[in-house]
Parts: sequence; C-alpha cells; structure tokens
Amino acid sequence: MNTNRLSKTIEAALNAQMTKEAHAAQIYLSLGAWADSQAFGGVSNFLFRHAQEERNHMMKILEYILKRGGKVTVTAIPDPIPDPKNLQECFESVFKQEVDNTTWIYKLVKLSLTEEDWATWNFMQWFVKEQTEEETLAIELLDKIKVAGNEHSALYSFDRDLLGTPDDAKLAQDVTADKP
Repeated sequence: MNTNRLSKTIEAALNAQMTKEAHAAQIYLSLGAWADSQAFGGVSNFLFRHAQEERNHMMKILEYILKRGGKVTVTAIPDPIPDPKNLQECFESVFKQEVDNTTWIYKLVKLSLTEEDWATWNFMQWFVKEQTEEETLAIELLDKIKVAGNEHSALYSFDRDLLGTPDDAKLAQDVTADKP
C-alpha cells in the first residue's frame, strides 16, 4: 500500500529545498571560517551558529518528507561562494543567500497552495516566518556595518557584540505601540 501523501512535484521541491538548506549551511560555514581567519571571532561564532541553524532547517524538511511517506533524495551540495573581501561583502553575501532562499520557500508555498496540499502549506509557514527573521537580521547587521565604516574600533565592537547577538530578529508583526 502506498502511504506517500506528497505529490511527486511537491516531493521533488521539498528535496530541492533540503539541498538549498544544506548549501546555505555550507555558505555560512565558509564565511565563518573566512571571518575567523580575519580575526573576527565574534562574527565567525555568529556565522557558525547560523550554519547549524541551516542544517536544522534541512533536517526539518527531511523529517517532514519521511513523515508524509515520501522519499528523501540526498544530492550533492554546490560549492560555497568565494571568500569576501571585507565584512560588508560578507554580510551582503549573507543577505543575498537569505533572499534567494526566501524565493525558493515562496515557490514551495505557492506550489502547495496550487496543489491544495494543506499539510505542506501549513508546514512551510514556519519557514516563511523564519526567512522574514533571517532577512531582517541580515539587514540590521548590514546597517551596523555601514555605521561602523572602516573604523577599526567600531568593527571591533561590532565583532564583540555578535558573540551575544540573538540568532533571530524582532518582526514587524510582533511590534505594538507599547513595545516598538
């Protein structure tokens, strides 16, 4: 008896997203190694934590495919991006990678809506919120780097601050007049 509750199209898209999450982890890992080699220990710690977060996202999708009776297909992960020239470029790469990932998440949400796969649509809503947080956090960090400029003491403070920076960002939908 076939217990697969995923269409072939959605199963393939979920497997592709699983690979995208693994690739994102590799990008964060590579950027973290670069940051450490540039003596930005706080930045590297932050990026290594995000590499693990991306691997967790990959595992969420893998587990979902299995729980819906689908077949997981593990494929090769593309090479990470080249090393950045500076912190600005590093976090621009983070932002671009997150926007790209959001685009793929939205395609999966749209596909699940089109196919009326409400379980997958519901499952993907967590990823929609997560991507909003990731993009917001990347923008906030880019803004801080812009303020710091090339001033070494400001970049030192930025690096030190990232050691304790939470891995998520406050979202607009969570703001109230009492708690802006």
